[in-house]
Amino acid sequence: MGKWPRLDKIEMIDGPIDKDSYEKQLKGLQQRLLDLHIHHLRTGGRVMICIDGWDAAGKGGLIERLVAGLEPKSVQVHRISAPTAEEQGKHYLWRFWNRLPAPGNWAIFDRTWYGRVLVERIEGLCDKAAWKRAYREINEFERQLTDDGVRLVKLLVHVSAEEQKRRMIERLSKPSKHYKIGLEDFRNIAKREQYLDAYQDMLEKTDTVHAPWHLLASDEKMHARLAGLQIVADALGEGVTLEDHALDPRIAEAAYEAWGWRPESADKATKKK
Repeated sequence: MGKWPRLDKIEMIDGPIDKDSYEKQLKGLQQRLLDLHIHHLRTGGRVMICIDGWDAAGKGGLIERLVAGLEPKSVQVHRISAPTAEEQGKHYLWRFWNRLPAPGNWAIFDRTWYGRVLVERIEGLCDKAAWKRAYREINEFERQLTDDGVRLVKLLVHVSAEEQKRRMIERLSKPSKHYKIGLEDFRNIAKREQYLDAYQDMLEKTDTVHAPWHLLASDEKMHARLAGLQIVADALGEGVTLEDHALDPRIAEAAYEAWGWRPESADKATKKK
């Protein structure tokens, strides 16, 4: 075993967080993410945030907080499920090549190409040679992306068996949450040990310098959401200097011609406040 502990052995954060403290920290992190997003819009940077993990681990809630406040036209959330009829028969990475972000855009993946070495491996949807070969293919795919300037952040969201059971029962108990649970969830639960083995192999074989894994313990949802946003903000902020951009003089002149507005007017209004 390398740097990664077996998932069922990792330490979970205990205890709730004060709601006011949570909201304050969340707001600060979301503002930092917006600042980074605007930076990428201005510079044409491309970002891919890849989120994998257990059913009921809190991936959806994390993504919801991640995209809140971002510029919606340049953020795409891809919820990856079984391949469509058009995608079947093609190389499994083909549908992900088709979802790469345009310059200035962020692409967020709710489940990813790692399905090849997780569900497809365990359910026998591809043969052993194919999923074993996939580790190399995935590493090469991610290296191509990062060499081309894509900022790639990979998060694995882990939940304990006990907490997963509690969340699943909550979904069963509330009609408004019935859509979140299906028969495949119970097939996956029954194969938890196989998934633990598959996750271990995935972490050991695809944690690279250019595309490292970040492990997120999520039994306590609020802690996990803050930690997840912090990981993304730190990864995307590495080497980035955020600064205010001066107003284009041509735009200032157009505003003056239209409304008689000068930048000094804004300065005076700010001082009065």
